[in-house]
Amino acid sequence: MDHIDHILIVDDDREIRELVSSYLKKNGLRVTVAADGRHMRAFLETNAVDLIVLDVMMPGDDGLVLCRELRAGKHKSTPILMLTARNDETDRIIGLEMGADDYLVKPFAARELLARIKAVLRRTRMLPPNLQVTEVGQLLSFGDWQLDTTGRHLLDREGTAIALSGAEYRLLRVFIDHPQRVLNRDQLLNLTQGRDAELFDRSIDLLVSRLRQRLGDDAREPAYIKTVRSEGYVFAMPIEISELRR
Repeated sequence: MDHIDHILIVDDDREIRELVSSYLKKNGLRVTVAADGRHMRAFLETNAVDLIVLDVMMPGDDGLVLCRELRAGKHKSTPILMLTARNDETDRIIGLEMGADDYLVKPFAARELLARIKAVLRRTRMLPPNLQVTEVGQLLSFGDWQLDTTGRHLLDREGTAIALSGAEYRLLRVFIDHPQRVLNRDQLLNLTQGRDAELFDRSIDLLVSRLRQRLGDDAREPAYIKTVRSEGYVFAMPIEISELRR
């Protein structure tokens, strides 16, 4: 039996929940709705979903709090698409910093939400050929770190695993597969998020900042990801590839 993607909609607006749920179901998706964080937690205790659509502005724990909670728990790898207010760039920035995979600005067309959901699911399941995990797996070594392509996490010198969000992993793989090459923001956005850059889109800058923090890279004098003024970013470390043994 073919898998039917299961989407969890978390939004306190009943009308939005009903309209979105109806549209997604008509387009072949399985949908569950939750009015707040309490209902979301209760459902996820015993159920798994393929993607969570999470509204930022909700009473009680808002979407940003819930996003951070999800990224720290057992659903840390579940893709998250955040719904944000039209003029609130801060929410979008913070959401991306906390690990959201994409965002959509309200008000939105249900057709656009469906397209974004499909794009996020496609990105998380089908990386570009040069980013796909090999059957045997690899350890990609650079500086003080190794990237485990099977577990999709970082390993420090002591072998401690550092978890990466899906967006962080995709960005790091793009850099590793193009070392010593300047990549501009449009190229990075397209390779990691599968969409053209929007005017003043800062998501790549935020992802780079988050990735630098993971690597312990000083943003003022970075050793791994260097900023090339007016051009983009370059991964400055040489890469060594070895087979992953388990």
